[in-house]
Amino acid sequence: MPTISLCMIVKNEEEVLARCLESAKDLVDEIIIVDTGSTDKTKEIAARFTEQVYDFEWIDHFAAARNFAFSKGTSDYLMWLDADDIILPDDAKAFLELKESLAQDVDTVMLKYNIAFDEQGKPTFSYYRERILRRCPRAHWEGAVHEVITPFGKILHSPVGITHKRKAVTDPQRNLRLFERLVERGETLGPREQFYYARELFYNARYQDAVDLFEKFLSEGRGWVENNIEACRVLGQCLNALGRQGEALQALLRSFQYDSPRAELCCEIGAHYFTAQQYEQAIHWYQSALQCPRKDTGGGFTLEDCHGYLPHLQLCVCYDRLGQRSQAIAHNEEAGKLRPQSPAYLHNVKYFAGEK
Repeated sequence: MPTISLCMIVKNEEEVLARCLESAKDLVDEIIIVDTGSTDKTKEIAARFTEQVYDFEWIDHFAAARNFAFSKGTSDYLMWLDADDIILPDDAKAFLELKESLAQDVDTVMLKYNIAFDEQGKPTFSYYRERILRRCPRAHWEGAVHEVITPFGKILHSPVGITHKRKAVTDPQRNLRLFERLVERGETLGPREQFYYARELFYNARYQDAVDLFEKFLSEGRGWVENNIEACRVLGQCLNALGRQGEALQALLRSFQYDSPRAELCCEIGAHYFTAQQYEQAIHWYQSALQCPRKDTGGGFTLEDCHGYLPHLQLCVCYDRLGQRSQAIAHNEEAGKLRPQSPAYLHNVKYFAGEK
């Protein structure tokens, strides 16, 4: 059975680090903790789980810190987690089964990263990340912000999930500042950096700046397909926020030039027509979302609700607005099968029952 080194970078993670390490300690063969300047009890907590706790001077570069952590690993494979990640019991069991059955020629293991959850704790937003990598020179991080290792060699996609239990965000502008420092230093941003920089601008409500950068990113034609599609989706949201609905629709439709329609984009287009009270058109796009094949292992972001719950819920409202009650009830029931504790579904149940 192969050995795995868990290599982490941390800073001021006393609230969550023990939870993370407790969930992973029996799954890996070695734990490496690299501290980038904690002023709380992070290092003391880390020392309860491993003797290999190192200091690394923070230089505004996540990849540099992660590469330092990886350099300390001695196992067959290197794995990373963030301090606010956990491995749930069912996933831990599946992780051990994966470890026991891992073929010797596998170089990169992609695990599902679950980011957001519904009322029952089921993932609503997830994507695959390069999580376990053969210890070799190709396991090298790149990027000052939103760092990445390009998957290499024989790649295995596993449904084992890593659950991100985000702690309170203390500095929502951190990543934006890092990108702006790169620009101030005169560094040229690659396509992936442009994409994530534009997203940070969007998150910080700098919509016109985000629009300009997304347009630059897309016009240069160097982006990865999934990033191009997501850029169109977020560009549409930026333009909507600026009151430019017609341009927003064109941005969403633009995504179709890169690949077949995604459910996430169809839902956004459906929302455009729903907001305009053009319910027949909205119905077309929500129904299209239900027909879109899933591409979870393609590397893009998956909004789980867009593949069932949200289209059914919106179809319920559209049909109700058109006076087609039986159709509306049927779609609400379908939404309820997927999220039975959803407040919107339960509200509709009462509405159709004649309750206020």
